[in-house]
Amino acid sequence: MCKMCAAKCQQKAVRLKELEGWLQEVDVFEKPKVKLEQYPTTPHIAARMLHTMHMRYDDIAGKSLVDLGVGCGVLGIGCCMLGAGYVLGVDIDDDALDTCSSNLAELEISNMNLLQGDANNLLTQSGRMHHAFDTVVMNPPFGTKKNEGIDMVFLQAGLSMAETAVYSLHKTSTRQHILKKAGDWGVEAEVIAELRYDLSSTLKFHKKKSVDIEVDFYRFSHKPAKS
Repeated sequence: MCKMCAAKCQQKAVRLKELEGWLQEVDVFEKPKVKLEQYPTTPHIAARMLHTMHMRYDDIAGKSLVDLGVGCGVLGIGCCMLGAGYVLGVDIDDDALDTCSSNLAELEISNMNLLQGDANNLLTQSGRMHHAFDTVVMNPPFGTKKNEGIDMVFLQAGLSMAETAVYSLHKTSTRQHILKKAGDWGVEAEVIAELRYDLSSTLKFHKKKSVDIEVDFYRFSHKPAKS
């Protein structure tokens, strides 16, 4: 666990602003990759996601989690700060994993491990991780860089690994599609917040300093088996 806030996490009621302040310490990408849609999850959004998971649903403290598409680690690290029992961060990119590893060392977090993995492979070879974790959290690629449908691949992979719930961000414009897919898969889907994702000008092709994208914050859960 993060030594900086382990004592504070003995109490469940962590203040939102306090959590956001902790997450300011997490370093982000130096050279984000366009094809991987490496847009960092801001401390502002990450704190709101995690605070909701923690306070409303009790899906972090003492639980085993996966941060799928971990990137620099802000979501997984935030879970550790909120008392997660164990976190596995998964990403396809070596550079992202190196940055995340540096963040873990800097923040003295000991209960989070990293795994290089592709969401497609996790989906097709998920036997050993099938429902092996309590919760999955992710900010997947939106599928706008010649990788249409990758957000659904991430979601299916997350659902295959989670026993209880998957928390994920998706563009609001895709809501009807996602809700239909969830229904087809027999999964409960709830939009628990509508957020504005401030996409800062971090890549060369960006012409504006920042762009606001409307995103939905979802909680997906498996429907109880019929007796």
